[in-house]
Amino acid sequence: MTTELRVLRPAEWDQWYGSLELAFGGMPEPAEELALWRELTLFDRWLGTWDGDEVVGTTGAFDFRIAVPGGALVPAAGVTMVGVRPTHRRRGVLRSMMRRQLDDVRAWGEPLAVLTASEPDIYGRFGYGPATHQVRAHIDTDRVRLSMPDGADGVRLRLSKPEEARDACEAVYARRVTARPAMLERRPGWEALPLLDAPSRRGDASPLQCVLAEVDGRTVGYARYSVRPRPDDAPYGTVLLRDVEALTPAAYAALWRFLFDLDLTNEIVARNRPSDDPLWQLVDDVRRCRLASEDSLHLRLVEVGAALAARTYQAPVDVVFEVEDAFCPWNAGRWRLTGDTKGASCERTEDAADLALSVRELGSAYLGGVSLISLAGAGRVRELREGALHEASVAFGNPVAPWLPHGF
Repeated sequence: MTTELRVLRPAEWDQWYGSLELAFGGMPEPAEELALWRELTLFDRWLGTWDGDEVVGTTGAFDFRIAVPGGALVPAAGVTMVGVRPTHRRRGVLRSMMRRQLDDVRAWGEPLAVLTASEPDIYGRFGYGPATHQVRAHIDTDRVRLSMPDGADGVRLRLSKPEEARDACEAVYARRVTARPAMLERRPGWEALPLLDAPSRRGDASPLQCVLAEVDGRTVGYARYSVRPRPDDAPYGTVLLRDVEALTPAAYAALWRFLFDLDLTNEIVARNRPSDDPLWQLVDDVRRCRLASEDSLHLRLVEVGAALAARTYQAPVDVVFEVEDAFCPWNAGRWRLTGDTKGASCERTEDAADLALSVRELGSAYLGGVSLISLAGAGRVRELREGALHEASVAFGNPVAPWLPHGF
């Protein structure tokens, strides 16, 4: 098989995206979603593999900035739309695209690459480690009660059309980004993503709705949701939560109380919440929230030294890593990390190693959501100096769990 891997040209986008749809089963996207992805495409960062005049492989990389522990926003390639046509799988197409893409990311000077995986086991061989989790909840609002913090009764709630409330919601989101690792700065054009509401995606649910939380005339939170009416054989319907953000505990609780109290509903389905969502502390019976966790963001250190120096550490750390990285060999070898809550440096060293691990484990631990101790318990981190594992694991942790609020 002779194939050509090259940068995507604008005139080829429809054909390229059609091949991606085939790789994921052949169901076409709604026109509204297609238009947005076409608008967000960065053609100099998109790749395609051609076999003659047929597109057989696709991948792209958005130019994100992602929040890391300490609050910095670090450049990261948002790897997306990875697919191989069913007729060309297991022929090296994916590997060649990943090779070219990571070389490009390094040349762009972006120390991180991130993705969400339809099949998580695929990307570990390319150095990506699962770094965040998301929680799905099915909340029985007939039986679960909320405890409200001080000030919640002073929050004014106001319904608004989602498009009219967009700027107010985006202002709240922007203030929340650096407070939680893995949140993505909203790049131009991305403000349209939370508002996508294609009728073909709704099923029997209502159009998207929005409620704003206000204090002294200032927007301090929002929730976007739809309602699936009660079916003929059931007494109540379901609230389908899209997203909820707030700047204060009082506003956050008030928004959830509003969702709990919506007439003719007895359930809230939230498909993507942080593992440490304050909601779990507001409810009186978390078991009836039926929580389930799954992997979300997968992260790769493209440049180990630059990536480890870009975040801060919650305790002083001075440790030498022996890093294995067969796919990006420029990362392999020993690195000395020194840092604390104020900053860090990470440089090549000939000193004896304290911990040995692969770049995949560093990716999992990087945002503070997966502990090095737990990875060591699975045999994936080796302690070479007594005490180094505890020191590094504490330093890499973060008081707030990392969380990816939306896919890409």
